[in-house]
Amino acid sequence: MNKVMTRNKPTTGAPRHPGGRPPVRHDTRRPGPAPRRSAPGGGTSRTAAAPAAPDPSGPVPQPRPTDLFADRLVSVLSGRRPVHSMLRHTAGRAYDELAWLVERGPLRTRGSHPVVRDIGYYVPRPGAIEAFARIGAGDTLRAMAFRLECGPDHRWRCTAVELGGPRMPRADGD
Repeated sequence: MNKVMTRNKPTTGAPRHPGGRPPVRHDTRRPGPAPRRSAPGGGTSRTAAAPAAPDPSGPVPQPRPTDLFADRLVSVLSGRRPVHSMLRHTAGRAYDELAWLVERGPLRTRGSHPVVRDIGYYVPRPGAIEAFARIGAGDTLRAMAFRLECGPDHRWRCTAVELGGPRMPRADGD
């Protein structure tokens, strides 16, 4: 059975909603709509196309690994989370690079907290994602790049992190 909504004339005394749409129910557990971000494999910017509204009866879409890691990295680099919270989410030199960056406090700001404005990515091979994120805090905009690799346990781990500016010095054996 297909339902069709028709626009009825408002009755006297009934509140009129802009655009003729009734008010929507909001989930009190979610403060607002989820940010639109690109999906790994598609390569488009999150501003290119808006995702369809989630079907209330269907499954809830899971956050993408690029979204999760960008938010985690920004939280650590801004000082809202300790660097050791990324131990199980990093592999190789990524933790050392992250700790080196945190010591310099590149995203610590007064006033507004840094937020992820946009995420893009490139898939060089299956099981690897090279992502970039635009980080905004007030009027400043910074760039962050990171690489994710899917391990044998099917978990994504960050294997490299970079921000604009000086890079961590490499040892002779690297």
